[in-house]
Amino acid sequence: MVLFPFSDYWWFYLAFTVFIFLILALDLGVFHRKAHEVKFKEASIWTCVWIALAFLFNYLFYLYARYQFSVGERYLSIPDFDPSAQAKTSALEFLTGFVIEKSLAIDNIFVFVVVFSYFGIPKMYQHRVLFWGILGALAFRIMFIALGSVLLQYKWVVIFFGVLLIITGINMFFAGTKQQDLENNFIVKQLKKVFKIHPQIEGQNFFLKKNGATYVTPLFLALIFLELSDIIFAVDSVPAIFAITNEPLIVFTSNVFAILGLRSMYFMLADVLDKFIYIKYGLASVLVFVGLKMVWLNEAFGGKFPITWSLGIIASLIGFSILISLVIGQKKINV
Repeated sequence: MVLFPFSDYWWFYLAFTVFIFLILALDLGVFHRKAHEVKFKEASIWTCVWIALAFLFNYLFYLYARYQFSVGERYLSIPDFDPSAQAKTSALEFLTGFVIEKSLAIDNIFVFVVVFSYFGIPKMYQHRVLFWGILGALAFRIMFIALGSVLLQYKWVVIFFGVLLIITGINMFFAGTKQQDLENNFIVKQLKKVFKIHPQIEGQNFFLKKNGATYVTPLFLALIFLELSDIIFAVDSVPAIFAITNEPLIVFTSNVFAILGLRSMYFMLADVLDKFIYIKYGLASVLVFVGLKMVWLNEAFGGKFPITWSLGIIASLIGFSILISLVIGQKKINV
């Protein structure tokens, strides 16, 4: 049973979406109106702001869910339904989904670094590219979540995506920290065939008109590549959150909050990513774990693996991989 059906909570989706667009408009129109290089301090502050907003939303969501579960007729008719306990579970599901998406977003950051380096995007224009990239990513995630909420009602689809996550995690584990090569990347090659490319970056323009012809700049190529890359990442991240909860509302809101903070997290971590040499193994382990949840663990635990255990395991896998990276990285520096 879905606790937050779209038919009853469409206004919640609408209000949340309007709120997000207002924040994005404020972000681009006020705080980042002028193109500039985002320094570590600014990025750290914004990262904290986005995380604080997510936690504030989660707390308000918990209070709202507890109230709705206490007075709503559709909930009162459920046998042995505990409004307070279910509200806590829903809040924990949001938090776990947020942690999963935030963790998997680290892989996006590795791609950002490679793409911006390959296309020669100056740091002062990277925020603009990422802003529109994030906006497009939100649109694609909404479509993936809507599709997933329908398809993942079928057991064979759940098993298929669970196996896909396990295979992806295993591949990521054995791929290790291998540097990506965009020179021979299929997407890059196709982009260069489709568009007339202006080799120079002129300001923050995505398009240039010269001699009656329209050219795309390297900024636009980087944007398209990031959008297509996010579609690929979404195939992993959206089912991963559905492994935690079957509530599209929770999947949607946790996904959006994690993506919103992705830009600031990139600018905060871009220059120190080389220190997190084992983070990919932590991410790979998370994918394998959530894949196992979809294929086996949920059924083994009576239909749903305990959410508190899931949060603890995921946080431990990511935290341990970061700790090992920092310890070993520091030893290498000392040597």
